[in-house]
Amino acid sequence: MTGVPASAAGGASGARRAAAGAAAVTPAAPALRSGEGGAPKASAGVGDGGTAGAVPGAGEAVPGEDSGLDVQGEGKTPRGGKIAAAAVDQASVWNIANLLTMLRLVLVPAFVALMLADGGYDPAWRSLAWAAFAIAMITDLFDGHLARTYNLVTDFGKIADPIADKAIMGAALVCLSALGDLPWWVTGVILGRELGVTLLRFWVIRYGVIPASRGGKLKTLTQGVAVGMYVLALTGWLATLRWWVMAAAVVLTVVTGLDYVKQAIVLRRKGIAERKAALEEKEA
Repeated sequence: MTGVPASAAGGASGARRAAAGAAAVTPAAPALRSGEGGAPKASAGVGDGGTAGAVPGAGEAVPGEDSGLDVQGEGKTPRGGKIAAAAVDQASVWNIANLLTMLRLVLVPAFVALMLADGGYDPAWRSLAWAAFAIAMITDLFDGHLARTYNLVTDFGKIADPIADKAIMGAALVCLSALGDLPWWVTGVILGRELGVTLLRFWVIRYGVIPASRGGKLKTLTQGVAVGMYVLALTGWLATLRWWVMAAAVVLTVVTGLDYVKQAIVLRRKGIAERKAALEEKEA
């Protein structure tokens, strides 16, 4: 037909093609489709990059459902869990390491009673006192090792262990000096050193901890052997030998004490310098 535009001549067929294309596109148009119960559910093809989005199904765990976690505060410990954890911490005080420390504390008055029984010079009573002293020193070797190896370190152990160590050693030294078996100046040097080191630790505790040195451990071992030999009623060459062992213990006591003083001064100066540098950096 002349005078009719080409686009109008093919209007019917073009309209049919357009309608077919629209019908093909229409089902994929909604981004959301209604799920069971009327709740909107994400449809396939919505994920990033054209990847199908994950839809929680019946077999998948939904955060917040039967998981004991709050969705908004995921990872928070329930109140009941905190109470249970506190109960476990409280119960952990009664572990094997702390029980050994408690045993050592109980042995202190027992040792003093045995040491001073029957005037303090009966070999039989002195032998029993030595047994109590030996048990206390042996438990001192094991309680710290057990606490560190099996993670049994507690606040009670940190406080009670050094007290028990100094209590049994101090009781033995004072008893020996009171009985005239050991000069008082030796007792004064050893106990003065122990008290001084304890005060040094508190003096620098804000800057760090002074670690136990090999010399300090050797000092403790030598002191234990020397005091144990003095507790026993030894005569002859054994009595002479114990004098030399005690002399070595006194030397180690003084040398390691001076070393602790040096370490404390260095640690404190270092801590002060670090704090000063941190303040300057913060102000800058």
